[in-house]
Amino acid sequence: MAGVTSRGRRRIVVTTAAALAVVVAGGVALGLTRPWGDAPEALALTGDLAVHDPALVVGDEGEPWFVYSTGDVRVGFGAPQVRRSDDDGRTWEMVGTAWDASGDPEWVRDPDTGIAGVENYWAPELVEHDGTWYLYYSASTFGSNTSAIGLATATTLDPADPDFGWTDQGPVVRSTAGEDGYNAIDPAVVTGVDGEPWLYFGSFWGGIHRVPLQWPSGKVAAGGAEPVAVATRSGVPEPAVEAPYVVEHDGWYYLFVSWDRCCSGVDSTYSIRVGRSRDVTGPFLDADGKDMAAGGGSLVLATEGSAVGPGGQSLSRGHLGYHFYDGDDGGAPRLAIQRLGWDADGWPVAR
Repeated sequence: MAGVTSRGRRRIVVTTAAALAVVVAGGVALGLTRPWGDAPEALALTGDLAVHDPALVVGDEGEPWFVYSTGDVRVGFGAPQVRRSDDDGRTWEMVGTAWDASGDPEWVRDPDTGIAGVENYWAPELVEHDGTWYLYYSASTFGSNTSAIGLATATTLDPADPDFGWTDQGPVVRSTAGEDGYNAIDPAVVTGVDGEPWLYFGSFWGGIHRVPLQWPSGKVAAGGAEPVAVATRSGVPEPAVEAPYVVEHDGWYYLFVSWDRCCSGVDSTYSIRVGRSRDVTGPFLDADGKDMAAGGGSLVLATEGSAVGPGGQSLSRGHLGYHFYDGDDGGAPRLAIQRLGWDADGWPVAR
C-alpha cells in the first residue's frame, strides 16, 4: 500500500537500550556505503541510542548536544523524546520528552480541527531564530495523508532548565486524504540568503514539497502559494521519498532525502540521497545532473553489513545525524552521528 513506510509514520514501539553503536555495535564493526571515497570517522556512541528520526543540535564548545526524536507511545504520551550528550555527542542519555499530558497539543485532539487517531508525534525539526527555538512536529496516522505539521516554541531545549517548556502554536501545514496530492509530515526548515525561511516536507503522495514561512511566527507566509514539489520518485512501484533536510554549504543548497522502506528492522531498505541547487528553492540536481523532481538523487549512505537502512537524517554544524537498524541486535534502531566530508566536486561524503 502506498505510503506505508515513512520517516513520520512511527507507530512501531521504540525500544530503550544502552548499546554501543555507529562504528561498533555488539562488538561488530559497522560499515556504510561510501560512494565518493573516504569520509571523516563516525562518532563512537554509547548510552541510550534507541532513536528514530533524530533532530540533531550540536552545541557550542563546552555546551551540551541534543537530539529530539519520534515519540514513544509508552513514554510522555507520544511526545518527541529528548536526549542529551555532555561529551560532544559521544554518550547519550534520555532526559525526558518535549511535553507531558498537560502539554499535549489541544488542536490535534479537537474533533473539528485535529487528526483522529494520533498516538505519537513523529520526525521533529528544531530551528533557532532570534533567541527562540521552534519545534516542528508531525501529526498523522499510519498509511494516511490526513496529516498536519504542528509548531511549538520555547527558549531552551533542556528539560533540566527551569525555563524549559514548549508552548504549542498550532498547525502550520495540513493535508487531507482524497483532496491533497502531498503529505504534511516530516518537516525541515532552511533559511535563504535573504533571511526568509522555507519549510520542506513530505512523504509518498507526490514526494517532497516546499512552502515559504515567515518569522517570527514560524508559520506559512502571508499569501503563501500552494506547496511546490521538489523531489519525487519515478519508475518504482511505490514513490518512496521522504525525510527532507536542506543545508547550505559553499554557496550550494543540498537537499537530503530518504528513499525506500523504513521501520522494518533488518528488512528496511532505507538509504540517504542528495541533490543540490544554487537557489534555496531548487531545482535540486544530483551528481549526474538529474532533477530530484524527476526521480534524481545521488547516494550518500545505504545498507552495508549489519548497519541496515540508514535514513531519517538531519544536519547540525557539519554533523549528520540519522538512524539505522542493527542487524546484530535483531534490527533494533540506533542513533548514528558523524561529521560530513566533502569531495573535490562539492558532494557530501559519509561513512
